This record gives sequence, C-alpha cells and structure tokens, in this order.
Amino acid sequence: MHKVVISGTGVFTPEQSISNAELVEAFNTYATRQNEIHADGIAAGTREPMTMSNEDFIVRASGIERRHVLNKSGILDPDIMHPVLPERSDDELSVMAELAVKAAMLALAKAGRTASEVDAVICAASNHERAYPAIAIEVQQALGIEGFGFDMNVACSSATFGIQAAADMIRSGSARAILIVNPEICSAHLEWRDRDCHFIFGDVCTAVLLERDDLATAADRFEIVSTRCLTQFSNNIRNNNGFLRRTREGHMADRRDMLFRQEGRKVFKQVVPIVADLILTHLADENIAPAHLSRLWLHQANKGMNDLIGVKVLGREPQAGEQPNILQDYANTSSAGSIIAFSKYSDDLAPGSLGVICSFGAGYSVGSVIVRKV
Repeated sequence: MHKVVISGTGVFTPEQSISNAELVEAFNTYATRQNEIHADGIAAGTREPMTMSNEDFIVRASGIERRHVLNKSGILDPDIMHPVLPERSDDELSVMAELAVKAAMLALAKAGRTASEVDAVICAASNHERAYPAIAIEVQQALGIEGFGFDMNVACSSATFGIQAAADMIRSGSARAILIVNPEICSAHLEWRDRDCHFIFGDVCTAVLLERDDLATAADRFEIVSTRCLTQFSNNIRNNNGFLRRTREGHMADRRDMLFRQEGRKVFKQVVPIVADLILTHLADENIAPAHLSRLWLHQANKGMNDLIGVKVLGREPQAGEQPNILQDYANTSSAGSIIAFSKYSDDLAPGSLGVICSFGAGYSVGSVIVRKV
C-alpha cells in the first residue's frame, strides 16, 4: 500500500464580490416592492409582509461579511435576483470546467507537476451544471490528462469524500496522481429572495492534487494519515430540482423547493454533535490525542458552528490560528470551504504537525481527513 500525500492545492476566486451592505440594499428593495404589490392581502391579514434584512442580522447569524460571485449585477437587480450567465455552446468549455481548469493549474504549479503526470480527475461538487458528459472528463480533456474522470456529489462534503476516493485508489496502486476539483457555483442554487438564507453562499473553485509520496517532488506536502466518511439521511437541507421535474404537474413553475432550503436551527443542533463525535472517534482510532492537533480546517458554513465544534474537539476555546475561518470573506462555498482554509492556512506549519480537514452538510454528510506535514 502506497503512502499518499497532498502535494498541491489551488483556489480560484471570482473577481466580483458583494458586500453585506449591497446585498441588504437589493433585498430590501425587492421586499418593499413585494409588500407594496400585496398590500391588500397584508392589510387583510391573509398574507405576511416580507421582513427587511440588515447587516447586523447577517453577521450575527453567520459571521459572513462578503462573498465572491461569478455575476453580481443579476443578483443585485431586484427584478432578477439571481446570477445571469451567458449560454455557451456545446463546443465551448462549460462554466464549471473553466473554473476547475483555473484552480487545477494553480494546484499543479504548487505541486511542481504537469497535467501529463496526472492519471485521473474527480469533479466533486454540490451541484453539476449538466447530467452528462461528466464535468471531470471535460476538465481531463481541457488539461490534456490521459486516464479517466468522474463526477461525484455529496453536497458540502464532496471535497473530502473525493479525497478519500482518490487516496484509496492511489494507496491500492490503481493511480499515481489524482486531481480533485471543486467548482462551486453556489450563487446559482441560492434563493436570493429569501431573507433567511439570501446571504449564505458564494462562488469559488478549489483543486487538490493527491499523489504517491515516493513520487512527489513538492517540498511542502501533507501525508494523508487517515480518512473517514459518514452519512445520515435528513431532509433538513434539501434541493428538489432534478431531471424528473418536468414529469410532475406544476413543478416547472418558480417553486421555492427547487433551490437550496434548510431548517437552520435543526441543522445546527443536529450536525454539531455528529461532526465532533466523528472527529474525536477518528482521532482516537488513530491514537491521536486532540491536544496534538496543530490545526482544524472546518467546513465554512457558520462561525458559530465552527466555534462550538472546536470547543468540543479540543476541549477548550481554540486559540488564534488553530481553527482558521475564511467564511467572512467567501461566505459558504459548500465543499470548497474547508479546502480554501487548508490552502491558505497550512504552509506555516512545521514538519510533523497534525491537522484535520473536515467538511459537513447536506445528507447529512461528514468527511474527516487527518493530515501530517511531511
């Protein structure tokens, strides 16, 4: 069995960003218009008025201050309230593949590798812009990789589950190096007209290169000590959009359940103990005490959740730098969040340092990856 390392990571960040102030202004304009349109129903008590949003509410609820997006103008237009992305022909590189290629090139450069030295591509993301052909195969062709590729979706845990799948293949000898890409265009499945969630998501793409340690040349790399995945079915985070939509009467209409929706309080209460227990059990099975961890790179969905998980895992309040957050600048980027944190806050660790990359989200799903700085 071969030892597996993370030899390179890459983060592609869209140029456009939206501040909380901009988002609140657009939402409140939309909400005011809706209240005016339905003024009679509101006065009669047959319809609830839309509640205005505000910056303090967003920061208190999530810790998010801004987010990057592929298209800002459509989201902030009260008449549109979603990103507007031009249609591409089948002969053009798809949007997801374009983002993936950009992030992949960064990861390859950091690892000191060329695409010709990679055997496979896994596109692991919470949504895919088409059913087939696989985005991963399109990325494979765009990069000039000989081998294979496939897509996978485990919502916010897609990246860590992708790492486990790639690590298992490399350990067993079926591949030498595998590229995992996570193009997350979360702005396209968010309901920007819903006050409870209109601030949650942003867009980004991350990439991770895994390879055999004995073949790796990168000076800074992390051994994958162990991986663990867990799923437990829940409807508390759900999106009903799918290929059977047109077979059901009324489902092609503008329906709230065809975009991201969640029972936020239930998710917080149920997911935090599941995540903490998985990390602690995973560490115990590897004979690693939490006190020996130098860093936790957690899923970037909610600062409150991360703070509580950190306390449960470490048995104390995490010190500055032990549990880096990036969601204040990126918002929730689904499966990419923990990888952004790892990519930005791992180079400073000393050889031998231990850490955990952990994602969690819809499914429910939780992925834990224990790494050691080589």
